[in-house]
Amino acid sequence: MRVLLAFDKFKDALTAQQAGEVAARVLRAKHPDWQLDLCPLTDGGEGFCDMLTRAVGGRLEHVEVSGPRGRLVNAVLGFIGAKSIPASVHHRLPVETTLAVIDLPSASGIGLLPLEQRDPWHTTTHGTGEQILSAAKAGAGAILLGVGGSATNDLGLGALAALGCRFLDAAGAVIAVPVPATWEKITHIDCSGAIKLPPILIACDVTNPLLGPHGATATFGPQKGLRAGDVPRLEAQAARMAALLCEACGKSLSLADTPGAGAAGGIGFGLMVACGTILVPGFDLVSDWLDLPARLAAADLVLTGEGRFDATSLGGKGPGSLFTEARRLDKPAHVFAGSLGVPADQAFHVITPAGLHLVEALPRTAELLAAAVARVF
Repeated sequence: MRVLLAFDKFKDALTAQQAGEVAARVLRAKHPDWQLDLCPLTDGGEGFCDMLTRAVGGRLEHVEVSGPRGRLVNAVLGFIGAKSIPASVHHRLPVETTLAVIDLPSASGIGLLPLEQRDPWHTTTHGTGEQILSAAKAGAGAILLGVGGSATNDLGLGALAALGCRFLDAAGAVIAVPVPATWEKITHIDCSGAIKLPPILIACDVTNPLLGPHGATATFGPQKGLRAGDVPRLEAQAARMAALLCEACGKSLSLADTPGAGAAGGIGFGLMVACGTILVPGFDLVSDWLDLPARLAAADLVLTGEGRFDATSLGGKGPGSLFTEARRLDKPAHVFAGSLGVPADQAFHVITPAGLHLVEALPRTAELLAAAVARVF
């Protein structure tokens, strides 16, 4: 039996690598003759830079940047020579020189904040902008940015501030870090002094537009600590800031409707408008990079999973995309999740016992995942 173990992270509990290793330990104990292929997944979120860079022997560096609430954090950058980029992704990344790989969560991720500090009115992508700036100064010819797992809903304006855009109030004073709590003061945006950057591509795991019922604020804001009653107010301010940014850059507001513009609290939109960034599907890119189609074709059985598996997982995220493709190929596939937003059945398994609260379950995630895999196999 050849088994593909391709898990994504269990947020605040296990990395993708750790989740795969938990499942592998169980299977090795119960079925020592099975052949296991561990392939940690990322679709642009946590571990994106580390995973892709290590997979091709690239160079990892760390840089001190502003975290989502301003405290300094140690973020990661990856540098990969053009010849080391897998041929299978050249059609997605036409890069002829050094590629810098960045994952937003290492600077602006929700995992950097304790629960009580998660509040998108006060979080910023400023540190992600500092990462981009560091990559450009290091001579990167192109930048690949993974944007899953953000703590922010700032349209990427914090990143743009770090890259030279200015956000001004009615008196002409500069608002250095334009978190949403300051947006009411902003009357003008000036991007004339923005730093010239190499091409930026965003690996994006969602198709949400910037605004509306399926947009960044309405869909992801509450997951980041936004109170339900504040959604309409933040949505209105986001729409106003989007219009100001488009006016400053001479771009059409229709960019807000682009699938993926709502990624990571709208950073997809902000960088498209101000930097001409291109969005690429995160899972498809990672799949090609890690040769996942061949590894799936060789498997007799597929195990995948993540902390929360729901309808959005089936809309482009790693485990959902892998599960769908396995089913298409008539491969037996199982999904293990801390919580399920789809009906549990023979393929979908919730690892958390009924009645166990999240704060109690998180420290026991490895134990609960192991027990669930043992029950199924």
